[in-house]
Formats: sequence, C-alpha cells, structure tokens
Amino acid sequence: MAKAITGTDFNFPRQKGVYRGKVRDVYNIDDKYLLMVATDRISAFDVVLPEGIPYKGQVLNQIATMFLEMVSDIVPVWNIAAPDPNVTVGIRCQTYPVEMIVRGYLTGSSWRLYRSGGREICGIPLPEGMREHQKFGKPLITPTTKAEQGMHDQDISAEEIISSGLVSEEEYRKLEDYSMKLFMRGSEIAAKQGLILVDTKYEFGKHDGTICLIDEIHTPDSSRYFYSDGYEERFARGEQQRQLSKEFVREWLMANGFQGRSGEKVPQMTPEIVREISDRYIELFERITGREFVKADTEDPLRRIERNVTSYLKQL
Repeated sequence: MAKAITGTDFNFPRQKGVYRGKVRDVYNIDDKYLLMVATDRISAFDVVLPEGIPYKGQVLNQIATMFLEMVSDIVPVWNIAAPDPNVTVGIRCQTYPVEMIVRGYLTGSSWRLYRSGGREICGIPLPEGMREHQKFGKPLITPTTKAEQGMHDQDISAEEIISSGLVSEEEYRKLEDYSMKLFMRGSEIAAKQGLILVDTKYEFGKHDGTICLIDEIHTPDSSRYFYSDGYEERFARGEQQRQLSKEFVREWLMANGFQGRSGEKVPQMTPEIVREISDRYIELFERITGREFVKADTEDPLRRIERNVTSYLKQL
C-alpha cells in the first residue's frame, strides 16, 4: 500500500511558525503567506483516526484548487499556487471566527437533530413532516463557531453572531451572500457530473480590507454529495442515498460503537478499510472533476514535498 502522509516537520525558508490542525499542517511564511499541506490524516467526530488514508490529501488539495479557480469570479480567493499535489500556497488572511454551513437537504447531523425532535437549527424553524434526505425549499445557511482544537464547533444563529460582535452585520450579510452564490455554483458544477451537492462549509478571511474565501471548498471533507441518478426513486422508497462524502466513515464508526464520546474506542482500521476509504476519495475526485486521478509519487512523499516547495519559495 502507498505511504500515507500522517505528519510533517518541515523547516522552509522564511518560515515563521507552523500550526497543525486535524488534517492539515499550515506553515507561516514570512508572515505574508500560508503554506497548507493537506496530509492523509482523517478525522471524524472531531477525533483524528489512527490510520492515514493514502492519497486523501492529494484528492482534497486538487479538488479545492480546481474549485477555487472556478469560483474566483464570485469572491476573491486566498490561494496563489499549488507547488505540490498536497500543497497550496496563498495569502495569509485574518480568519473570521465562524464557518458558513450551507444545507440543501435534511441529511446527516441536521437529520439526527430533526429525528430527535428538534425543529430549529441556528434559529431557523424547520417544518413538520420532513423526511431524511428531503430537499429544503431553499438552501439554509446554518453557521457554526470555529472551535479550538479538540473542541466541537457550536451551532450559532445569525442574530447571535451579529449581537455578540463576532462579525459585523454588514460583513456577515456579505458572507451569507457569498456562501449562497458559492453553493449555487458548486451545485451547478456537481449536476454536470451527475452529482448533487447536499451540504458544505465555507470559511472566509480578510486581507487588506477585502473578504477572501479561504481553506478548501467542495471537497469530501467539507461537503456531502449524492448521486443524482436514482435520488428520487430512493427517496420515494425511504432508502438511503448513494453518496460520496466522509459520512460513510462516520457511519462505519457509529456501526462499530464510536461517536467520539468519552470512553469509546476507535474500531480497528484494517488495511481493507483504509483501502476502501482511499478508493472512495479517489472516486469522488474523478466524479466531481471529470478527470482521471493521477497518483503522486508516494515512495518518499515528505522529501517530494520539501523539494517542490523549496523550489517554489525561491521564486516567491
């Protein structure tokens, strides 16, 4: 099996520091740029799982790069280059302390809330009589706070964001507008590939007074997709939808008694499970991009990244 990138410890030219998130290692270059390494770590229920998934980081990085290019006419984007299959370099922005979640369907955590009796999400009322995987009349924007590492993001209403001063009303309304337009564009692109963009998240920052779209977008880590073929028939029969997202990892964990709660243990990730997850990520890449996935050299991926990035930074 290919080598997975589960951690990095680079010392790049002009490096000022490094932040290691759940799945990405972010290097500060000269306080002007961020160099984001998409590792093969995988998280679920805010827990980093013990095994890396080969090619996962490359899939996420290359899908995000493609989509950022395809939405740059809607909102300024942070990225400026991808010097390696697992790396994106972009402008360092001041991050907004909220994530913008856009939901087109009653699925995943929103369905679990609804099934338990909840009829409101982030201050938005939900009608009675809805069913799992049902399409909303119009997409909902259900923001969350950005939690510290190891903590859960918390749902928050637009009113709470504005009244607490997390984001000014003027800027928050811009974030809402951008998010809805991005979701519409992502849905259009997905439809051309026979997919439905079910829900996703967007993160924004500010640079020199300009709001920018940051981080990854429309990847299987930040989004959920259904196959459009057969959606209506499966919904009518009350069956589960065929989907391409990280939700199948969560479902596998839940079926094996793990939801990230105290005292629970992550089930054993066999080579077969790891390979299946890797194949699913590659499948999503090819479906959403319409391109063949070309596997990067994984014989010594850390040396490859260091060589490619160092060469690029000489030009920056």
